[in-house]
Amino acid sequence: MSSTELPNLLAATAAPKPGAVAVAEGERLGSVGLPGLTLTVRSRPSVRAGLPPALFVHGLGGSSQNWSALMPLLEDVVDCEAIDLPGFGDSPPPDDGNYSITGHARAVIRYLDARACGPVHLVGNSLGGAITTRVAAVRPDLVRTLTLVSPALPELRVQRTAVPTGLLAVPGVAALFTRLTRDWTAEQRVRGVMGLCYGDPAKVTPEGFSAAVREMERRLQLPYFWDAMARSARGVVDAYTLGGQHGLWRQAERVLAPTLLVYGARDLLVSYRMARKAAAAFRDSRLLTLTEAGHVAMMEDPHSVATAFRELLHDVGELDGVRSARGSRAAEADGAAEDAGDTRDARTSDARTGSGS
Repeated sequence: MSSTELPNLLAATAAPKPGAVAVAEGERLGSVGLPGLTLTVRSRPSVRAGLPPALFVHGLGGSSQNWSALMPLLEDVVDCEAIDLPGFGDSPPPDDGNYSITGHARAVIRYLDARACGPVHLVGNSLGGAITTRVAAVRPDLVRTLTLVSPALPELRVQRTAVPTGLLAVPGVAALFTRLTRDWTAEQRVRGVMGLCYGDPAKVTPEGFSAAVREMERRLQLPYFWDAMARSARGVVDAYTLGGQHGLWRQAERVLAPTLLVYGARDLLVSYRMARKAAAAFRDSRLLTLTEAGHVAMMEDPHSVATAFRELLHDVGELDGVRSARGSRAAEADGAAEDAGDTRDARTSDARTGSGS
């Protein structure tokens, strides 16, 4: 399915004031007013003028902070901007209350149209992957390349570990969950999310964990937090059921932009086995499978993601002097991921037999 509240791997340069959004060193935070919505934009200016623009779109419950580990690794090749989707991060809810995939895609398109900077290198994670797929399909003029990290594209067999996230889409479940977890601390919530989203939560630094807790505390004070979560989760489920030309897989086939696909073999929300289907659906695709990563590879292994992104830029002629070893490395990682997946499936099968299910 899609990601939930995601912690930031980079600690802010100073502890934020209550209610303030953390801003890492070198980042800027601004606000852009558009028809029917206001978006918060986190930017990391490039080291020199004239670099092509890149826009990063987070997943369900995440924010622009989810890209703070990756953007510093790319500031010499692209001009980095990451948005907070409507109702998430520091962006207020949209005026029309539309949290569907189409609604979020429309917000991204409005921002890109307003920015008027030509086609961008568009990057999305999870829900953001579904959104950016739709943007690339319906507005190819806005997208130079597309990078998808664990995109929330429809799966025939959703992993059991992803079911609780999907249940948020059911009317009343979010309110029930709020009541049942009212005594949970922010630390407990963050640990639960890390366990779901990271291949190895132990890799998160103490500073990163503390920053995530502060952000969780801030968001829980927002009166619209659970409504935005529930409605956006419902938008994902609705998109999974759409067929015809509006189906996400059909739209993936329409994407013209060169596409980089990044999957984590330990992903509990989007099955890495969907990587092959995605590679076949996107007409000009290249695949990177990370054997140790979970759902948020750009936070867990930003260096590998940055390297693959640079190679994508090299492939399309926007980066010189980069040795493209993507093919051999991706094939090796993909094979290792299959071995890891077979082992994990065997363990799951044994556990089911033992429990009698």
